[in-house]
Amino acid sequence: MKEVVGLHCGMFLCPNRWTDRLPPETLRPDREEAVGRFWDLLALTPEGCAHLTGCCPRCRVLLLPGNCRMMGMADTVITYGLSSRDSLTLSSLEEPVLCIQRTLPRPGGAAIEPQEIPLPPLPEPAEQLLPLLGLWLLQMPLT
Repeated sequence: MKEVVGLHCGMFLCPNRWTDRLPPETLRPDREEAVGRFWDLLALTPEGCAHLTGCCPRCRVLLLPGNCRMMGMADTVITYGLSSRDSLTLSSLEEPVLCIQRTLPRPGGAAIEPQEIPLPPLPEPAEQLLPLLGLWLLQMPLT
């Protein structure tokens, strides 16, 4: 499977320390751009979700915290967090394992089947990196 190229992908309120870890061509939109354009994939950090309360970003795939109550106009909403209800979670925190709870559609049309992916050593706690891990998972081939 090839890398998703030419799609509008972004992370709203991406921490500055993640900038060099974002997938290629991922944008860091401001609030106006986040709600003013159509996104193939838009990820919201917990802070981003809080700042967009009352707004409706338009997306093919919206990745957001499971406890976020924001409504978007998305074909698919994928939640991340530590709840068993979240689509993307961790099955272990000590030796982080990314757990895909259900089939997830990628913006380019392919799907990711439920599975567990052991993670390498990470620069921050895995639970804090879930939106970043989700972006990579939805945009890049599983290797």
